[in-house]
Amino acid sequence: MEQTAKARLIGKLKVFVSTATLIALTALACWGIYTLPAPLVDRMLESDLRHHALRLEKKVESQLFDVKTSFERHILSQHDEAFLSLLPETSDIYHFKLFDSSGEVFWSTRDGDVGSVNTKPYFTDVVAMGNLFYKHEEKPIAEVDSLNADQLENLDSNTRHVAEIYTPVIQSGMFLGAIEFYSDITDVRNLFIDRVQMSLIAISAVVLLALTAVILIVHRNNRRQLGVLRVRAQKERELMDDQLRLAREVRLLGELNEWLQSSRSLDELFDMVSRFMTHILPEAEGSVYVYSNSRDVLDGCASWNGGTHKAHIHPEGCWGLRRGRTYEFGASEIDFVCEHAEPHDGRAYFCFPILAHGETVGLLHLRAHEGKCEAFHASKKLAQLCAEQISMAIANVRMRDQLHDQSVRDPLTGLFNRRHMTDSLRRGISRSQRTGAPLSLIAVDVDHFKKFNDTHGHDAGDMVLRAVGAALEQGCDRDEIACRIGGEEFMLILPDNTPDDTVTRAETLRQAVEAVSVRYGDKSLPRITISVGVAHYPAHGTMPQDLMRAADDALYSAKDNGRNQVRVASGHTDSAAECPGPKSLKQKPDAA
Repeated sequence: MEQTAKARLIGKLKVFVSTATLIALTALACWGIYTLPAPLVDRMLESDLRHHALRLEKKVESQLFDVKTSFERHILSQHDEAFLSLLPETSDIYHFKLFDSSGEVFWSTRDGDVGSVNTKPYFTDVVAMGNLFYKHEEKPIAEVDSLNADQLENLDSNTRHVAEIYTPVIQSGMFLGAIEFYSDITDVRNLFIDRVQMSLIAISAVVLLALTAVILIVHRNNRRQLGVLRVRAQKERELMDDQLRLAREVRLLGELNEWLQSSRSLDELFDMVSRFMTHILPEAEGSVYVYSNSRDVLDGCASWNGGTHKAHIHPEGCWGLRRGRTYEFGASEIDFVCEHAEPHDGRAYFCFPILAHGETVGLLHLRAHEGKCEAFHASKKLAQLCAEQISMAIANVRMRDQLHDQSVRDPLTGLFNRRHMTDSLRRGISRSQRTGAPLSLIAVDVDHFKKFNDTHGHDAGDMVLRAVGAALEQGCDRDEIACRIGGEEFMLILPDNTPDDTVTRAETLRQAVEAVSVRYGDKSLPRITISVGVAHYPAHGTMPQDLMRAADDALYSAKDNGRNQVRVASGHTDSAAECPGPKSLKQKPDAA
């Protein structure tokens, strides 16, 4: 009896110690999940942003015409101004300033900053000594100008996390000044914190589950006899099998997430899904559908494990999509078959709507193999996790595509920007060199554009630019590209057009723009006219800068001769290695 009582006492003490340990570890895990990720992520982001700021600073130095003159005398060329103005659109920063050695701001993406002086100790003690200075603060949304209206509506906080980095500009050991970059790191920071927290939650859950199992084992050991111990041993083996299965599923889900996040296109993503789902859910055949751009049908994208997918299905033909939640056929006494599951043989199936950012983007359809219905129903939670992984990956791929499109598009007119035009022109010249196909370049400038802004306001000027851009885009066929290279200047790349056809096309575009009528408020704006310059490859140059210079010269000639006309470049540019000189920076006869 004494041994029994002692054993019971020891058992109770073990249970108490185990319970206290579990509670302590649970509290420690909760504390770590919500306190550790933020400092860790901040340190990682700081290191990455420091390297990124150094690359941006080198990029600015390499693009400025004369770095020393710019920082000492506050003199910037038109090319410098244009490059600095476009830098936020082609990088992750939304605002930056240029300081001279005294700390005075002589250029900024915000005009109100020019002339202000940084008198903070860190500028003289850190930056002026040639070191980077990093600062991370929460700023009001109003101070972050990189957010569009849609993003502002979806924000649940009035502040944003902003990283400020001062990078010194040094030449020949002399401190010339500094560049301050502002980056909105809120979304990236939150994403990494969420991922670290999810990892910690998963690890903590596994640890706590193991400790819970140990507590149960200790408790049963003190209350049961030898026969109960044999049952417990059996249960331990089953638990181990479950843990091994769970570990395998977690590993496969982790690998699936890693691969999906690295995919570059939806086709590549769905190929990865097909291969992984064969191993994750071997007892089910499946298929994936994604909404088309018109969102009236879903396109079949992939299938696996003997499953098939139709080319197109209608959303109203799926009970999961119609009800907005997972539909499980075979779990209720009365079920209805989805149209896309026909012909149906009675097997159980799941329909998981794939959601991304609150929007349904597709459908994951899984059907049980013959004789595996029980295992199939037991895999519902795992299948749901797979659907969530796929949804996040689809959202990331689409977001990358949207960001890429934004990086090569002019936000005002929707035309391609100068960066994309330069790359396209290089590719067009390479193609012409290989195949001998003709290639022409058309430069367009809106006549007297400054008068529109001065007389009617900048909003009216923007409407004029959008109208001209729309007319130029409508005039492009096939592989032809219309670009806005800055201000009221546009360029068109016309492959596979003979010189005569190009001149005819230029005249047609001039007439099309002249026929455009733009209404601003309750009145019509004055007639819009354009001056056009035409250059042909290789007659007017064999390098992009040569063709652009020739087209600009022809454009200037059209403006000198009265505007609203088409001029073809004359002469032959044979200096492929010639660097753009003052001519490339010269002013037009009229600022308009």
